[in-house]
Amino acid sequence: MENFALQTEGLGRIYKIHGNRKEKAIRKELVALKDVSLEVKTGELFGLLGPNGAGKTTLIKILTTLLAPTSGRGMVAGYDVAQQPQEVRPRINMVSGGESSGYGLLTVRENLWMFSQFYGVPSKEAYRRIDSYLKEIGLTDRAHTKSSDLSTGLRQKMNIVRGFITDPQVLFLDEPTLGLDVGASRDVRRIIREWLAADAKRTLLLTTHYMAEADELCDRVAIINKGQVLACDTPENLKRRLQKDVLFELATSPLNGLPLSALEKLDGVKKATLRESDGRAEIKFMLKEESALAGVINTLTSANVKIQNLTKHEPTLEDVFVDLVGRSMEDEEHVESD
Repeated sequence: MENFALQTEGLGRIYKIHGNRKEKAIRKELVALKDVSLEVKTGELFGLLGPNGAGKTTLIKILTTLLAPTSGRGMVAGYDVAQQPQEVRPRINMVSGGESSGYGLLTVRENLWMFSQFYGVPSKEAYRRIDSYLKEIGLTDRAHTKSSDLSTGLRQKMNIVRGFITDPQVLFLDEPTLGLDVGASRDVRRIIREWLAADAKRTLLLTTHYMAEADELCDRVAIINKGQVLACDTPENLKRRLQKDVLFELATSPLNGLPLSALEKLDGVKKATLRESDGRAEIKFMLKEESALAGVINTLTSANVKIQNLTKHEPTLEDVFVDLVGRSMEDEEHVESD
């Protein structure tokens, strides 16, 4: 029998949006999650990858007992999140990117000690863990600074430490590197890897919309969009599904009114995505075969588009997302926000 830290079976969540007090009827329903079935093994670093608004945070809120599912079932450490929340909560911890937890009048060290007491960690052990993680993440010099005096990035570092000091069986990190600079993000990823490597019974669920972060960290990744899981596998296997296709990226001058659809209709072109900025264009092509590139170049040059750079590259998780959804994650986020 498999040892699963997390399981969901047909999990769904619908938000009912009501009208004003005079309107008794429900105006509309928003489907945040639909029929999500996942299994995460103990010891695994599992990633939920998708754009903002895909349903990642809703799923985590259900698994951490903060939100009830509308349908289906969720299990954490062998306990039902809806029926046995009192058994789930002592075994988990959660950190969300951009949150402002803690009491402003307390110092960093005092805040972290307070959170450790909610979980019954003995004070001596709590301070040992706190000091160790503050050193790991580069916050030792701010240990006695009031949290209200911290910048957004430093406060997020404190929140990251809060997630680890209770030593949970299952740790949920929801966009943990949101708002952090490159160096701090690197520190967080290193601590994540070291924390998991130190104990095979620990499990971590990470949500992110950063493709490189998911690729670097996760044992397996579920790609989620509009509340549904589109694919679930190791990053390598997800990328391998595209290796039969040929991927090119072209840097060009502006397209001079040439529509992207004209390029997508060319023989041998499976998908094309476009980004334009600062007087230049970047076009990514997914081709059935390399010979299709000739038609792309001829079409561009006929429209007086100058090709500045041409690169052939290996598939990325971004390419997998484009293949599944039909557009880039950035474009999907833009559409959802409109």
